[in-house]
Amino acid sequence: MKIKFNPRLDYQIEAVESLVKIFEGQELCRANFSVPSVGGQMELGKNYNDIGVGNRLSLVDTEILENVRKVQLENGLPQAKDVNDIKSMNFSVEMETGTGKTYVYLRTIFELNKCYGFTKFIIVVPSIAIKEGVYKSLEITSDHFRNLYDNTSCDFFVYDSQKLNQVRSFATDDSIQVMIINIDAFRKSFTDPEKEDKANIFHRSREELSGAKPKELVQATSPILIIDEPQSVDATEKSKDAIESLNPLFTMRFSATHKEVYNLVYKLDAVDAYEKQLVKQIEVASVKIDDGNNRPYMCLKKVDYKKTPIIAKIEIDKREKSGDIKRKAVTVKDGKVNDLYELSGGRDIYEGYIVDHIHGVESKEYVSFTTKEDILEIGKPVGEVDKTEFQRLQIRKTIEEHLEKELRLKSKGIKILSLFFIDKVANYRSYDKDGNVLPGKFSIIFEEEFKAFAKKPRFKSLFNPKEVSVSELHDGYFATDKKNRVKDTKGNTQADEDAYNLIMKEKEKLLSFESKLKFIFSHSALREGWDNPNVFQICTLNETSSVMKKRQEIGRGLRLAVNQEGEREYGFETNTLTVVANESYEEFVFKLQKEIEEDSGIKFGLVETHVFSNIKMKDSVGKEVYVGAENSQKIWNFLKEKEYINEKGRAQDKLKLDLKDDKLEVPEEFKQQKSQIESVLKKITKGLSVKNAEARTAVELNKRAEIQDDFKQLWDKIKYKTRYRLDFDPQELITHCANEIKNTLVVPRTFAEVVKVKVDVGKGGVEAIDKREQKYVIEDKSFFLPDIVSYLQNETNLTRKTIVDILVKSERLDDFRKNPQRFIDEVQKIIKGRMRHFIVNGIKYHKIEGAEYYFQEVFESKELTGYLEKNLVKSQRSIYNYVVYDSDIEKKFVEQFESNDEVKVYAKLPHKFKIDTPLGGYNPDWAVLIEKNDESKLYFVVESKGTNVLDELRPSEKAKILCGEKHFEAIDSDAEFMVAKDYDDISKVVLSK
Repeated sequence: MKIKFNPRLDYQIEAVESLVKIFEGQELCRANFSVPSVGGQMELGKNYNDIGVGNRLSLVDTEILENVRKVQLENGLPQAKDVNDIKSMNFSVEMETGTGKTYVYLRTIFELNKCYGFTKFIIVVPSIAIKEGVYKSLEITSDHFRNLYDNTSCDFFVYDSQKLNQVRSFATDDSIQVMIINIDAFRKSFTDPEKEDKANIFHRSREELSGAKPKELVQATSPILIIDEPQSVDATEKSKDAIESLNPLFTMRFSATHKEVYNLVYKLDAVDAYEKQLVKQIEVASVKIDDGNNRPYMCLKKVDYKKTPIIAKIEIDKREKSGDIKRKAVTVKDGKVNDLYELSGGRDIYEGYIVDHIHGVESKEYVSFTTKEDILEIGKPVGEVDKTEFQRLQIRKTIEEHLEKELRLKSKGIKILSLFFIDKVANYRSYDKDGNVLPGKFSIIFEEEFKAFAKKPRFKSLFNPKEVSVSELHDGYFATDKKNRVKDTKGNTQADEDAYNLIMKEKEKLLSFESKLKFIFSHSALREGWDNPNVFQICTLNETSSVMKKRQEIGRGLRLAVNQEGEREYGFETNTLTVVANESYEEFVFKLQKEIEEDSGIKFGLVETHVFSNIKMKDSVGKEVYVGAENSQKIWNFLKEKEYINEKGRAQDKLKLDLKDDKLEVPEEFKQQKSQIESVLKKITKGLSVKNAEARTAVELNKRAEIQDDFKQLWDKIKYKTRYRLDFDPQELITHCANEIKNTLVVPRTFAEVVKVKVDVGKGGVEAIDKREQKYVIEDKSFFLPDIVSYLQNETNLTRKTIVDILVKSERLDDFRKNPQRFIDEVQKIIKGRMRHFIVNGIKYHKIEGAEYYFQEVFESKELTGYLEKNLVKSQRSIYNYVVYDSDIEKKFVEQFESNDEVKVYAKLPHKFKIDTPLGGYNPDWAVLIEKNDESKLYFVVESKGTNVLDELRPSEKAKILCGEKHFEAIDSDAEFMVAKDYDDISKVVLSK
């Protein structure tokens, strides 16, 4: 099967034309020069028998500048200012990975030859991997370009210092000549003639070239350079000098991630590619462990060594006030007493983890402890659930995603491939002492998991296990040693080159159903050397959190899929790349956005001054022209004056709100272009969160006299404070707790939750959408059993004897060994729940003697603010001129209070108004005064909930409400305390009075 190429893709044609138009007006011409014949004199300049053919440029700088500016205007890009900007004759093209960057520059070669007669081209690459990839691309596109360009001859080769006759042919042949060369092949020694005998062969006089240096023959051709991934090719001054030493006619620079941009003439960035569906949509499936808190998990996230003292962020499993365990980052400071036991909320498994030292040397950061041997390094977790089980789940999820896509896409003739990145080859393949091949743990796990899926009826139609053995479905691509044994490498050795050759030879073969191989394991060092349009799953199985850049990772599978005819398939419904990550999807999305910003210069949510320049308008005679850079600046200045953007161009909340409400203002002279301007701005602001700064409002007391008088009456009814005492039977508590644990306790095994989200890439940023979850059990047994009695004693304040009695009588201690931490947490909740019940039944409140009470000034002691349309409602009946609400339920109550004339005054009770309970302070929601039939006044304290049935509330909520009820009974107030789900509940009570 051969991949077919579509010559009519608009965006690729636009990219090619953008480069060709730079030289509009160039005549068909070439330069000739003399080349020493083989067997002639040993010095260049004598015995010239051969004629070399080179490129020649007839345009002057001002003509090229005019062409460049015209191209940049058409493409909506910043324009070159003067001839100094183009002196270097470097021109940049930005194209997102997977959109056909290599195809574009290869087609540009043919188009430049067709239009201007240029014949000599050198493609400079940064690595062995890309070199092999480019050569393979020239091979598989050769027939395509011959058909497209009337059988125009094109010779291409990879520079090899052992085959210098190819360099001679490059100089002398008059057909299109393409040399592919690694920057390392000519970067070394070219500036040091005294070391010529030791210099790189490219810079040495060679007998087979009649004494000429390969470099000299190349220089004489004035080659057109194509730099693939310039951010890696000429990132140093030495590399830049080496590039210039080739005497290029001009240079075209292609990348998705330019570090330096020279005269950008075409741009198709990550956002453009995603919005036009030119690459696969990305899904992230991340694994989160739940109920796996049986060992001290720690991960050093960050060390800030620029501060004094040095500060570190350590992620741990922390117990919240609710009793739940949450994974959170805590801050520790060097030289201070940092006890992870205290920072974890008193969790026993962290006992002894007291920070001894924070090492703040860049790239060598670590944290050590006083009495523990653990050393925390950046991004390397300690105390996680068994890593192999975690990786097993990643492999299982990858196989599942793979098979699900096969079910959907096999009928379209699309073969599905999955790619696993590993950082230790031994995890996939190893050897015994006699050199016999042994399967690594990933190989074993893969086959076990695949066989399990093969038995499921859902996937029965996909394969016949009797016809294909599982071992034929997966293989690895790794560098090998002299004994042909696989090994770990860094991706830049001869062994790696051999591995790349193998990968590239099988690139098209893998797309065919005839090849049984579907699951590919690769060393992470080989990641940039290979991609395939039909990679639909990428799984990172590194021993530590992913250190691979997100864009490198997903780049291996971004290309649109091809069917068995070699034709591209379009649309996200077919093209979705699932990344099974070893980090949270939130981290993945955050890092991806950060990398896009750093690599491509995209500034999400930023309106740049040139962004409107290629909007169409009509001039004074009705001719359609571009708005241009000057007018684009005018529009930008107007947006700034209207405070739609700030001085840096950052989109403000006002802009998004006006776009949403169709209230956008534009300059009068560009009224006809309003829809185009809106379209540009909507793309930029998509996904940006909004808090309308103009809607931020200060909340003040309502000064109306009648409100103040009515509220004083209401306040006098509810302002008093109380004390409480408790009385209950401990033996009865033991019996109830033991019975509830025995009959209701559920202790699940440790499980993993796989969260899958789609990644939406827009001008406003990268965000996760369409969240879905699955749960899987994980076997986790490598932990120690904590001191359960001491733990529960600390949490409940009951005696050790009481705790022991409860546990023994419950007859459930066997479950403690299954998941110790979850057992402790659940038992603690049951005991505390029973204690709440006993507390509520046995609690008695009494009014504090001396009539101690809350002063009305609690309503004035704190400045309140809120956002209109967010959490603020204007009020006529409240003690305040606005009411700040915390939930939709509260908002509904405010609207109902405001719309009922019988409500004379109401107030959201301030946080300082708290009723003491054994479970902590309780703050009711509302105080309300209602006048019935314009006669009697009724006073209420209302707790607003989604239900008025107490048993449907959380136990702690219910207990506090019951305590509140007893508090108001004790102050002997006329105010009635109640729970309500809406104002109708209050009205019913009013009617009954």
